[in-house]
Amino acid sequence: MRFFKAVLVGITLCLFAGMFVNLARADKWNKKTILTFNQPIEVPGKVLSAGTYTFKLVDSIAFRHIVQIWNEDGTQLITTILAVPNYRLEPKGETVIKFRERPADSPEALRAWFYPGDNFGQEFVYPEARAIQLAQASNEIVPAETVEPTESTLKTVPLVAITPEKKEEPVTEAIQVLPMHVPEKLAVAPVTTAKELPKTGSAIPLIGLLGMVSIGLAFGLKLLAKQLS
Repeated sequence: MRFFKAVLVGITLCLFAGMFVNLARADKWNKKTILTFNQPIEVPGKVLSAGTYTFKLVDSIAFRHIVQIWNEDGTQLITTILAVPNYRLEPKGETVIKFRERPADSPEALRAWFYPGDNFGQEFVYPEARAIQLAQASNEIVPAETVEPTESTLKTVPLVAITPEKKEEPVTEAIQVLPMHVPEKLAVAPVTTAKELPKTGSAIPLIGLLGMVSIGLAFGLKLLAKQLS
């Protein structure tokens, strides 16, 4: 009986170690980030009041550029936003939020969100009418939706890039949506649904988990030895 108790303690420690490793990998997968704003900010289609919000990507393998904004504890979905990757924005080692110049007397307009370590930003797509105003105010190109998206069309809604001169250009030509080193064949390849989950992490978490397993078993055996002595 003492032996089984000791082993049970070791297994319990291992399970806790595995749980923490999985939580860390989940946050890296959905890019969960908690942000606090001390003044109202504009996001596509909505103005958020000052407060704390949770940003994360929709859990999709094939499409990694739909951002959800939740309340602070993640219990209430506030809005879902379409984004495009932008490799022209400068990455940082910590979370970075970028804003656009906006018309006078308007809240700051959210431009992009960088997750720590990513070499691209999630640049937010605005409704076309608002994108025209922001492009003129900021003197920058703004990605825009040509039609109002619904939940079922969010991944396929046609996008354009609005210039400060109010001209429409293809997003892929106006914004660097792929890294410069991507081969041309890959850049024009159609998006397909993956048949299996991608490898989203290195072997380091697994090595750490195996280490915790060893420590847990050693701890259990040590308890057993003390009880038998």
